[in-house]
Amino acid sequence: MDLLRKEMEDPAIWQDPKKAQETGRRISRIQSKLEKWQDLKRSCDDNLEIAELAEAEGDMSLMDDLSAAARDLSDKARELELETLLSEPYDARDAILTLHAGAGGTEAMDWVEMLYRMYTRWAERRGFKVETLDSLPGEEAGLKSVSFAVKGDYAYGYLRTERGVHRLVRISPFDSNSRRHTSFASVDVLPDIEEETEVNLNPDDLKIDTFRSSGAGGQNVNKVETGVRITHIPTGVVVSCQNERSQHANRTLALRLLSAKLLALKEEERRKEIESLRGAQKEIAWGSQIRSYVFQPYTMVKDHRTGVEVGSVERVMDGGIDEFIFAKLQADARAVSEK
Repeated sequence: MDLLRKEMEDPAIWQDPKKAQETGRRISRIQSKLEKWQDLKRSCDDNLEIAELAEAEGDMSLMDDLSAAARDLSDKARELELETLLSEPYDARDAILTLHAGAGGTEAMDWVEMLYRMYTRWAERRGFKVETLDSLPGEEAGLKSVSFAVKGDYAYGYLRTERGVHRLVRISPFDSNSRRHTSFASVDVLPDIEEETEVNLNPDDLKIDTFRSSGAGGQNVNKVETGVRITHIPTGVVVSCQNERSQHANRTLALRLLSAKLLALKEEERRKEIESLRGAQKEIAWGSQIRSYVFQPYTMVKDHRTGVEVGSVERVMDGGIDEFIFAKLQADARAVSEK
């Protein structure tokens, strides 16, 4: 911390605004962790004193308050522990999520929309902002795919644990015979790249096409070609954006998404491992799921990687996924320490 502050005091650092900005962010994040730790310790000490005083005087009237305080401190301690597990290079960044419908037809497209709502509610609980980058509606209901940014400290660090195939089991509202259906959706998570200098985009390597947007919107939608599709010729990576009203805005968002995907590929090459920033790519179908969400004949959400189970599927779909995130980060940390 002191070394970082000395860096910021050096006038030479301002010759590189990007480095100065990043150093400032690192100081802010470290300071935030220190303040959380100090507040947690102070609250623990205060409640211990109250508990000792109540025990000495035989006053049990404070037990309910102390129990509530203990639960609150436990939650805060877990949150602080969670942040200490976020040590990957891009963990502190914003995140870009892309959801795709897999096997299951209309039911799978509805499942994508349900997951989109789940992650949106999770972000709202944390005070994060959500920015929709692109979406493709289903023919009858739901979404074929959707890309969106989640903006907040360590958004990518938390959400990278959600990468994989998610399985839904329920009685389909689209089945007139009320039969139970199983459907799938994939979740891809990338760090949001704000600085184009992190990924060198050569204009000669880009094929840029425009098209008429298919969603609801302003006067230009469906009338002029505001949608933008960019193909990175050397890698074959394709991204598209059509949610904004202007072609320029969609082009800017598409370049951000492309930069994030190219950075993921760069990390894969550097690590030379199957699992890296993008993780193992699996078929969006049976046997490849990381988590199952069962609505009928019983209610349960189970993470197949960690074994964590939650009985209230409604609570999970309302954004209550921290338990799964925490368990996966802990498991990853143990795996690293055992190597």
